[in-house]
Amino acid sequence: MSETIVGGKVGVLGGGAFGWGLADAAARAGREVLLWSRRPQREATAAITVTQDLAALASAELIFVAVPSPYVAEVAGSLGEHLDGQHFLVHVSRGVVGEQLATLTTVLRRQTPCRRIGALGGPLVAAALSAGAPGGAVIGTRFPEVRAAVRAAIGGPSLRIYSTDDVLGVELGATLAGLLSLALGFGMGMGMGAATLAVMATRGLGEATRIGVSLGARAETFQGLAGIGDLLAAFADDGRPEVAVGKALAGGASRAAVSELAGAYVEGVTVARWIAGYIERTGISAPLLRMIAGALEGQIRGDEVVERLMAREVGDE
Repeated sequence: MSETIVGGKVGVLGGGAFGWGLADAAARAGREVLLWSRRPQREATAAITVTQDLAALASAELIFVAVPSPYVAEVAGSLGEHLDGQHFLVHVSRGVVGEQLATLTTVLRRQTPCRRIGALGGPLVAAALSAGAPGGAVIGTRFPEVRAAVRAAIGGPSLRIYSTDDVLGVELGATLAGLLSLALGFGMGMGMGAATLAVMATRGLGEATRIGVSLGARAETFQGLAGIGDLLAAFADDGRPEVAVGKALAGGASRAAVSELAGAYVEGVTVARWIAGYIERTGISAPLLRMIAGALEGQIRGDEVVERLMAREVGDE
């Protein structure tokens, strides 16, 4: 890790594995990092200061929001008391909030005075960020200065940062890719072969794209890193917690136990129910995602999944 500090401070809101991954990546880029956590899991380093004081993050221009989506509104509301329009907020969640599928950029705008906001998506996993393994990500933002700040903070020879102004596409792509990653893990746990998993991934991405477009995202965003890129990494079993949770559920673990087993909060378990509700309300053709939600809710037995996956009702457009 570099000991040379360059540029301004980088803030990280959240001390879970992903928060630490971002902190490690920023420190490797030579940045001084302030990481906020209610219950610090690691000790500070020469480049990473750990704090339990939200006000301290105000000294950072760019703040990554790496807390689970159900807690973003509360924590962001408290953080917002110390921020102003000069701060940039970028979240890394694979989730949405509530039955109306509110995105976290929407939540952050409601809860803070910040307007220069973005979402970071793509095939990112905490361990790879911490280790500096080669990879890529996409920042969704309408503000060039936010894009530049993210690239300066964590980009480098081992992490290529792409960009798009389709913020909604990045957020929904990440959310639905997270749900499909859970489904792939479930399929792996059920002993599905590569061909069956490929059918699931391909059909699922098509349905995810339809849902995203219906909500205002662009279809092409789902064909990039935020969608297919993220899903390909999950297919390769890149160590993300969603795949581990899917495998655990297939093995009979209870929903209450899966987050502890994975060592992280997994958005897709809750998101599945909200996505299924949206499909029901709108009549969008997404039989595979509806089936996945049923399996995660325990309404469909594991041995029924393959049969339904290959059935005409799921296989047709």
